[in-house]
Amino acid sequence: MAERTGVVTVGGNPVTLVGNEVNVGDKAPDFEVVDNDLNPVSSSEFDGKVRIIAVVASLDTSVCDVETRRFNQEAGKLGDDVVILTVSMDLPFAQKRWCGAAGVDQVKVLSDHKLASLGEAFGVLIKETRLLARSTFVVDRDGVIRYAQIVPELGTEPDYEPILKAAKELV
Repeated sequence: MAERTGVVTVGGNPVTLVGNEVNVGDKAPDFEVVDNDLNPVSSSEFDGKVRIIAVVASLDTSVCDVETRRFNQEAGKLGDDVVILTVSMDLPFAQKRWCGAAGVDQVKVLSDHKLASLGEAFGVLIKETRLLARSTFVVDRDGVIRYAQIVPELGTEPDYEPILKAAKELV
C-alpha cells in the first residue's frame, strides 16, 4: 500500500497518508462503508448522481461537527441530483446518535471503521491514528473526480466555496 508524507499535519505534526493518491480526472475508486444501521453501502449505489464525498476525522470534534452541519445546510440547496456523503471512522452507533442530536438529516453519514475501504482507496487514511484526513472529493455522474481538496491541517475547515461550485457546475 502506498504511503505519502508532507500532505497533512495534525496539530502541526506531519502524518503519513496510506493508500493511493487520487487526482482530478481519475475514475473515483470503489469503496464499501457501513450506514448507521450497520448495513453495507457500496459506492456504486450512488452511480448516476453528483457526489460530494466529505471525509472527516470524527463527528465528535468541533471542526468536523461544524463542517458536517454546514454540508447538511447546503444539501437542501443542491437538489436531488446531488448527494453528500460524510464519511468518518466513527462507529455507526456514535454517528447515529450525533446525527440525531445535531439534526443532521440531509447528508448521508457513513462509517469506514470496518474496512478503511474509502480511506485506503482515496489515500486519506492516517497511518498513525487510523483516522481519516479531512478531505473532499466531488465526483460527477459518470464516476470521475472533478474536484479534490485535502485540507493540509486536520483541525482546519475545508474551503467550502470551490467544493459547492464544482458540484453545482455538474448538475
